[in-house]
Order: sequence, then C-alpha cells, then structure tokens
Amino acid sequence: MESTETRSMPAQRTRSVAFVGLTIAIIAVSAWVVVPIGPIPFTLQMFAITFAIVVLSPKEAIAAITGYLLLGAVGVPVFSGMRGGIGVLAGPTGGVLWGYLFGVAAAVLFLYAVRTKLGMAGGKNAPRLTRAEKAALTRAQRAGAFLRSFGVEIVAGVIFTAIAYACGCAQYMVVGQVDLATAFLVAVAPFVVVDFCKIVAAVICADAVRAAVR
Repeated sequence: MESTETRSMPAQRTRSVAFVGLTIAIIAVSAWVVVPIGPIPFTLQMFAITFAIVVLSPKEAIAAITGYLLLGAVGVPVFSGMRGGIGVLAGPTGGVLWGYLFGVAAAVLFLYAVRTKLGMAGGKNAPRLTRAEKAALTRAQRAGAFLRSFGVEIVAGVIFTAIAYACGCAQYMVVGQVDLATAFLVAVAPFVVVDFCKIVAAVICADAVRAAVR
C-alpha cells in the first residue's frame, strides 16, 4: 500500500513549483515599482527577495531568483523600468542583479544552517509543536522564540543585501570605469538606510504570513 508520505510528494512538488512561479512574478512586479534617483533606481525588489528568503525553502528561493534572472536574460521585461535582455545584466548596474543570485544562495544557506543548529522552524528535523504545546508556552518563551527568529532573519537579509551591494559596486567600477569611492557613492550609499527598512518590513510581513498559515 502506498504510504501517505509517498502520495503527498506530487502535491508537495506542485506546491513548490507554484510558490516558485508566484515568487518570480512578485519579484518582477516589485522591479516595476521604480523611483528614478540616479543611475540605479529605487525598487521594491529587496523587500520581495528578502521575503522569499525567509518564507521559502532554500531550493525554492534559489530556483525563484534563478528563474527570474533567466527570464530577464532572454528578454522578458522583468527588470527595473520594465527592461530585459542580456545587455541589462552586462551593463554598469547589472552587478546588483548577479548579486541577487549569490546573495540569495548565501542567505538561505545561512538561515537553514542556523535554524537547524538552533532547532528553529525551517531547519532540518525541527520539532513541530502541537497546538496544545504551543498554547502551553509562556509569554516569555514565545517572545524569546520570536526575537531569536526575527534576529536571525534580519541577519540573513543583511547578508543577501551586502552581497548584492558588493557585486553591484564591483561591476559598476569595471563597466563604468570609475574608482571604488565613486562606485560606492553611486551604487551603495543612497540605498543603505532604505534597504535596511525594506529588510525589516519583509521579515515582519513574512513572520505574519507564516503565523497566519500555520
């Protein structure tokens, strides 16, 4: 007789594919919300990708950002300003896009490793509490678990963003033929405070969504 676990595998794959497809769409839409300040515009992508890092599994998050970049590379207008094509990835501001891939990979691996080590939800063999066990937790225990999870997720978002910044700064230096200070002032400095706020907002929203669907 087929086990319940075996029967549920196709459903899990379908659910995972749906999540990845939906995330690609959300990242694309977030790129179209543009505030044109300087050569690198403000968008909502940092928010959308950080949200995906926190909510999705490592494989799903990496698949989503890879799919997004592939769509853009072949010409689908999913990048900021509704642009697409390999020229965007190879241009002076394309390093940020490459940084999304490397940043997501590093962030989800960090998050998975820490969640596993600390026995948090989302890690390997994390304990699943029943409703009765959750109800039995004291306010202090709930607050401690929330703050621990919140802090780890913020760090993951910062790791992702820092790598995106580093890649963006490096490519802007090479393609734009400018020095490090100029690249930093153009590709990083204007975004630091706003992007950190996006990280915090994304983690708060992600935690609220996970709490609602549990």
